[in-house]
Amino acid sequence: MTKKIHTKRRDFLFTATYTIGAVGVGATIWPLIDQMNPDSSVKALATTEVDVSNIEPGTSITVLWRGKPIFIRRRTQEEIKEASEVDLKDLKHPEKDSDRAKNPEWLVMVGVCTHLGCVPLGEKGEYKGWFCPCHGSHYDTSGRIRKGPAPINLEIPKYEFVDNNTIKIG
Repeated sequence: MTKKIHTKRRDFLFTATYTIGAVGVGATIWPLIDQMNPDSSVKALATTEVDVSNIEPGTSITVLWRGKPIFIRRRTQEEIKEASEVDLKDLKHPEKDSDRAKNPEWLVMVGVCTHLGCVPLGEKGEYKGWFCPCHGSHYDTSGRIRKGPAPINLEIPKYEFVDNNTIKIG
């Protein structure tokens, strides 16, 4: 009988020791894991809302999101028509204009050249869209690469229309 009591006590001590050790390891490791989470300033930059009520057709604005320029252009009917009539066989990186713009009137894209990361100039170049003077990439009115060394179109970020006057990016 004494041996059985001794065994139960030993099992309890082992279980208690392992439990305390596991809690101690968890308490030691948690700060190391938690420090890898983004801080509140980064989380705040995850999305941004832009008021586009004052943008006239044929004009653009540039806003910053996650440290990158975002081009928001309110296109004219002529620009929309021109962008939609482009033959996809003429494009390096074929994408329909309708796949790039959720609302044809508004074009939202990351303003970073896909060649070497420069910022293209708006309403310039051979296709009346954007032109990167650093290496000569020409983008059309839908932000698609048409000429030059850039391999792909200007990136379209995740965005949505909150209402008729507000675009939420991110």
